[in-house]
Amino acid sequence: MANLLLGGVWTLSVFAGWGLAAFCGADESPDACIGRLTVVSTLSGACALVGAIGTLAGLLPPIMRRYPEKSLRLLGVAIAAWLIALAVLYVGGLVGR
Repeated sequence: MANLLLGGVWTLSVFAGWGLAAFCGADESPDACIGRLTVVSTLSGACALVGAIGTLAGLLPPIMRRYPEKSLRLLGVAIAAWLIALAVLYVGGLVGR
C-alpha cells in the first residue's frame, strides 16, 4: 500500500501540476519554471521507474507465493526508490526556487 501511495504522490506532483503550484513563484516566468521542473522531474523519474518496477515485481503472485522474502526485499527497494524520487523532486524544486 505504501508503494502505491508514494507512487500516487509522485505522479500527481509531476503530471497533475502539484509541482508547478508548489515550486513556481509568482514573480517567476512560467517557461523558466517549467523548464527547471522538467529537468528535476526527469532526474526524479529515473528513481520512480525503479520504484515502479520494484513494486510490480514484488507484487507478482508467483514470486510472493514461492519466495516471500525476495518479494519483501523488492518492495523495500521500491519504497526506497519512491522516497528518493520524491526527495529529488522536492530538493530540486526548492533549490531552483
